[in-house]
Formats: sequence, C-alpha cells, structure tokens
Amino acid sequence: MTDDHPYRQQKEITFVVPCYNSAEYMDHCIDSILHGRGDIEIIIVNDGSTKDDTAAKADEWAERHPDVIKVIHQENKGHGGAVMAGLRAATGVYFKVVDSDDWLDPVALNLMLSKLRHFIHSGSPVDLVIANYVYEHTNSGTQKVIRYRRMMPQNRVFTWNEMGIPSPGQNILMHSAIFRTQVLRDSGVELPEHTFYVDNIFVYVPLPSVSTLYYLPVNLYRYFIGREDQSVNESVQVGRLDQQMRVTDIMIEAHKLPEGAGNRHLAGYMEQYLGLIMAASSMFALLEGTEKGLRMRREMWEHVDRVDPLLKGRLGLRQPLVLAANLPGPLGRKISLSLYRLAQRIYKFS
Repeated sequence: MTDDHPYRQQKEITFVVPCYNSAEYMDHCIDSILHGRGDIEIIIVNDGSTKDDTAAKADEWAERHPDVIKVIHQENKGHGGAVMAGLRAATGVYFKVVDSDDWLDPVALNLMLSKLRHFIHSGSPVDLVIANYVYEHTNSGTQKVIRYRRMMPQNRVFTWNEMGIPSPGQNILMHSAIFRTQVLRDSGVELPEHTFYVDNIFVYVPLPSVSTLYYLPVNLYRYFIGREDQSVNESVQVGRLDQQMRVTDIMIEAHKLPEGAGNRHLAGYMEQYLGLIMAASSMFALLEGTEKGLRMRREMWEHVDRVDPLLKGRLGLRQPLVLAANLPGPLGRKISLSLYRLAQRIYKFS
C-alpha cells in the first residue's frame, strides 16, 4: 500500500470481546483470536464485571500484547453496550464480535484474514464478509455447522441480486458476519443497553447499507452451547421475553428499506429474517404460558399492523414458521408448540 492509501493508518480488523464475569473462559477465546496472522486489533470490553477477576485478566492480556490488545473498563451496560463501546473505539477496516465463551478456528481465521487483506489492498473492501459458524453442543459432544452454500455464491464478490432464499436456521448472524466498520457506523445502528438478543439488531439494521458481499465457506466461529445461564437456554429466553419483544419491535421498525436501497432481494431477505424472529418471539410468549405473554404476543402483531398493514401476509408467505407459530385458539397454540419442539430437534438451535 502506498502512503496515501485510505486504509494505511487502520488495523485490518478489530475483534471486540465483550466480557462480563468471564474469567473462567475468556482466555480460550482471546488466545484463539491471537492465532490470527496479520495487523489485528482486539478490544476486550470489561462490562462491569464484579464476581471474578475478569478485569485483571483483561489488563494482563493487554500488558502481554500492547500492540494488539486494548481494554475498555465500563459500568455494566449489557452485551449491546459492550459492543457499541468496542465499535466506537475500533480502528480496524473490518469489525467482528467474538463472545467471550466462544472461539475462532485458527486455520479458518487465517484464511479469512488473508481474504480481508486482499480486499483492503485492492482499495475497495467489500461491505460484508460471511463465514460458516459451528454450534458446539458441549453437553452432548455434538456439532452442527451452519453453511450458506445454497444461499449465496462462494469465493467471489456478489450483490443482493444473487442472494438465494435461506432455509430455517440459515440467516446471517453475528457469528457469521464480518462487517466493514464504516458500514456499521454509517448505518446508524444502535444497540439498547441492558438487553439480551441485540445481536439480531446488530446484523439486521446495517443490511441496507451493504452493497457488496463475499462468502468464504470455512468454519470460522465456534459457538458454545451448554451453560445453564446462557442467553440461548430456553428457560432463560422465556424469562427474558420482554427483552426479546424489545428487540423484535426495533426490527419491525427497521424492516422498511430507506430510499435508494430498494432492492427486492434485500427486502425479501429482511422480511424472511424478521419473520423468523417474530416466530421465535411468538413461541417464547406461548412457552411463558401466562396472559401477560399472550398480551405481549398480541401487541407485537398490532405493532406490525401499524407499521405496515400488508406485512403480516408477506411474512406468512416468505416464512411458513410465522404461520406455524401463530395458529389461533388453544388447540392452535398446542400445535404451534409441538411444531416448535420438532424444529428444535431438527435444527438443534438451543
């Protein structure tokens, strides 16, 4: 790169690691990222940890790798607050979140970094790079790889016009996404504090700002599933129904494309994604099992009707799970729950 190259003063990628009482497992996560060969930046965000030595561990990592690792200590703001702190401080051309109980595969990581380096040296880095991720079910010792081979072209730059239809469980998630940092900033994405499940907002809201994509079919992100207190644990999700609904409401508001971003393939993908989230919200409301849950479920659909009276019908056409999760009456709700359990066994999503 020449001295006047626009990305000359930037790291190639910033990895943000939100940590909240993560001392037991954060070392594995950070060590896996350090296997990356290149000009990388790691920002550890200690999000108000009080129950262990997360803060001290973070500082020790920064002392050992001062050219790579930075630490932000802040009052507890939740996952979204930690990600936003990392985004504000990031100096990388690209940006990726790695949760402190997850890790990256070293071979896949270096293949990905090599590809990012190529994009940066070209002077026209793509907006969104996607890689596979792996559900690591530690209790059963099983894995499930989420791939995108039938959904998008492999190993070449493409646009939304070439995006296929995802199968259930195949949406682009935070685990699979590597955004160009400026795309995230230009999108205006803001994650609410003290709210779980904001990773859906993080990926969803910036999509209209994405023009170019690239799918690298490697198993990069290893997504740990197994802790009883984990946010994807079903009982935890049901207990946080209000937060799930808060995220869903933000996505409902964001589903309409801004003027100039009216690509029908992008619109279709965003509606399909929204349908899946709304189906999940409906199911957690049923699992919650109270009149309060059913009321929140009704209010969610009333919100849809206020934003776009035709949206519910389009969601049902694009995402059959929307219809399956919202069958009417007590019998319909029992059938919806049975279908949810079947999907859970097939796709192993929690």
